[in-house]
Amino acid sequence: MSESKLPIAIFLSGSGRTLANLIRHRDEHGLPIDIRLVISSRDDVRGLDIAKNDGIPTRVVRKRDHRDPFEHSREMFDPCREAEVKYVVMAGYLNHVLVPNDFENRVINIHPALLPSFGGAGMYGHFVHDAVLKRGVKISGCTVHFVDNEYDNGPIIVQRSCPVKPDDDTDTLAARVFEQECLALPEALRTLL
Repeated sequence: MSESKLPIAIFLSGSGRTLANLIRHRDEHGLPIDIRLVISSRDDVRGLDIAKNDGIPTRVVRKRDHRDPFEHSREMFDPCREAEVKYVVMAGYLNHVLVPNDFENRVINIHPALLPSFGGAGMYGHFVHDAVLKRGVKISGCTVHFVDNEYDNGPIIVQRSCPVKPDDDTDTLAARVFEQECLALPEALRTLL
């Protein structure tokens, strides 16, 4: 790959929608990324199929196989070191993993709300959108931020907003926020270049 492309790894736990979006932006919109590795927390997810179909090396690292959080972190980040990635993108990765010192400000996450609101342990996916609707806020969106060792706490890179409509349910709001995520993450990666 060209040296002008940002070498990244992707951590995921599910369908791979965010990975597919990054591949699309790479191929159709010239997003200058080199996806060198995908690591999944599960071996039965569509995200691994998307990676394999694109020729991206994959690994499965299950947290439950590692009682020591430092061992789990090594299993996640040693392959990233070997692949010489500059950044790790958490793309629907649902496990907490300790970020080692050499990856400080090199791990980014996309969260489906405008942090610091609606973040923290247990706040992911539909749980976030349900909380937004119950609170009655009028604007939601997404946040791309650096990951530290606290949930949804690191410095913000990009935020994008969208309205919360009176007739929204968790699915309709999730779809509208995901449209913003599909723009925010590529924007953040371009910023990191």
